[in-house]
Amino acid sequence: MALMITDECINCDVCESECPNDAIYEGEVYYEIDPKKCTECVGHFDIPQCREVCPVDCIPLNPEYEESREVLMEKYEALQKEKT
Repeated sequence: MALMITDECINCDVCESECPNDAIYEGEVYYEIDPKKCTECVGHFDIPQCREVCPVDCIPLNPEYEESREVLMEKYEALQKEKT
């Protein structure tokens, strides 16, 4: 699953720089996560880095984007190819 940021976000700016896929961006009201780029850090880290640094615990799984670990790895590999 991709992650999402809820309206409990306090716009502390900590998560954006931690995302290795550049999936987190400043939205109109609070930070948001692009589900097309979010791999839950699969391919980079064992655990999602944004969740590790979030001081208010406002980054749950996004129920609209159920993805297996294999699908997340495929997404990671595709994103890596785009970078080259």
